[in-house]
Formats: sequence, C-alpha cells, structure tokens
Amino acid sequence: MPSRKCKLCKSLFNGRTDKIFCSPSCKASYHQKLRKVTLSATEPIDTILHRNRSILLEIMGKSATQKKVPRILLDAKKFNWKYITAYHINSHQKIVHYVYDFSWMIFSDQEVLIRRLHS
Repeated sequence: MPSRKCKLCKSLFNGRTDKIFCSPSCKASYHQKLRKVTLSATEPIDTILHRNRSILLEIMGKSATQKKVPRILLDAKKFNWKYITAYHINSHQKIVHYVYDFSWMIFSDQEVLIRRLHS
C-alpha cells in the first residue's frame, strides 16, 4: 500500500485508498476552515436575501397569500431588487423573482405583485 500525503498537513500516511486525511483532527480542521471561508464569502449576500425576505414578510403579514403593492413601498424599505434566490419566466413572458418562500413580479411601472409560496 503506497503512502499518500494528507490534504491538510502534507504528512505521509497509510490507509484506505480513498482516505485523504492522516487523522480525524486534520479532517475536522480542513472542513472547519472550508466552512469559515464559505461563510465569509456568502454571509453578505445571505444578509441581503434575509432582509429582502423580512421586508416581503412584513408587507404580506401572517396570512396573506397575494398582494399588489406600490413599488415605492419596497423602495422605501430599502428592498434590494438585485438579490433573488431564483427566477422564471411565466406564460405571459413576465419574470417572476423568488426570495426563498416568496415571489414577486413587477406588475406595472408602479406596482409589484407579491405572492407567498405554498409548501
């Protein structure tokens, strides 16, 4: 069985052919660093997405499933139009934007149709 180098500390070790770390502590350290780097890259975007969702939730309330609101209302609450979790083009060729469990569509220049998605 040939020796391999640990992916983290580069020390030589023996073991299964698919093993890439020399020890559980190297494996844990590697994945902890990976999570930290990922978090620092995604946290600013996640913050914006969560804020956008909170704005939509505040506007919709607890039980409304659909509401048409003036675009200026979302602008006043500092809704960030550029950040979405998904989108699609509906049968009327309108772009439907998603922020987690809400969708929104620009209905006209002055109005936005917001919908709560059902699970």
